Amino acid sequence: MNLNIPYSFLDLAIIGENRSTTDTLYDVLKVAQHIEHCGFNRLWVAEHHNMPHIASSATSVLIGYLAGGTKTIRVGSGGIMLPNHSSLVIAEQFGTLEALYPNRIDLGLGRAPGTDQATALALRRNDFNAANYFPQQIEELKTYFKVNEGAKVRSFPGEGCDIPMWILGSSTDSAYLAAELGMPYAFASHFAPDHLVQAAAIYRKNFVPSVQYAKPYFMPCVNVIVADTNEEADRLATSFYKMFLGIIRNDRKPLQKPYDSMQGNWTDYEEYIVRQKTYYSYIGDKEYVKQGLKELFSAIEIDEIMITTPVYNTDDRIKSVELFSELMKYNI
Repeated sequence: MNLNIPYSFLDLAIIGENRSTTDTLYDVLKVAQHIEHCGFNRLWVAEHHNMPHIASSATSVLIGYLAGGTKTIRVGSGGIMLPNHSSLVIAEQFGTLEALYPNRIDLGLGRAPGTDQATALALRRNDFNAANYFPQQIEELKTYFKVNEGAKVRSFPGEGCDIPMWILGSSTDSAYLAAELGMPYAFASHFAPDHLVQAAAIYRKNFVPSVQYAKPYFMPCVNVIVADTNEEADRLATSFYKMFLGIIRNDRKPLQKPYDSMQGNWTDYEEYIVRQKTYYSYIGDKEYVKQGLKELFSAIEIDEIMITTPVYNTDDRIKSVELFSELMKYNI
């Protein structure tokens, strides 16, 4: 089976132990420059808040930094959590980005707050039901991007911009919404694997063509760690597993340096939960990862694949994305 489809990258801007925010953001750009050279289609960063080990809370600012440090790769949000914001402000921010980096900006939109409940309330003030108006906010945002000379409130910059807008999701609800609005759909299977197959089917079955998109366009995100050997990839993945283990234990730490093995570092039950949550993970040498991706592509109709590679060392991450790009480009 041919793996020749577009491939993209999600950088979670995770701060590793003994690393500063500045170190992390410089490394995000370093990786961005490498994935551009390797032929990746787009680079996205995600909005998170009140997380001391994630450096992407000011998502629009980070997108500008990454777009300014690269030349051709599309850069965008995976995503902007729209209920946290005024639609007008997002139109202005992304209109500015589009003016600075024409035809390179993506706007992925999510409904979730990207944080805990208390922080969500701090972001949304007293609007407890902001997420309920997500579809209406999307339509409002679209209006700001249109030329509307009769409107009392207009977005400058922003008006007249043709910025691709995506729906992001991790459930079947988002699949129905993306289909109804005729928008491309990105699914967060890197941490929410349970509904991937069902959501993909719902989206394609119910897709309503829109002015922007005549056909459905589906892009799942999966975890990928590629190394020269399966053993080395497994070793690098211990940092990734420890990250998920910290979520389960409510003991979140900076991304840890890799261990030789996870043996003795989790219980059988914890291992089961982590592997369940990271089901769509492809960890090994190029041949092993290729076989895993072929199985995924056989099970689900995919238009583009997005990967995330949460390993501790930046050079290891760069090598992993280079190896991944080789198997995607040349069907090795």
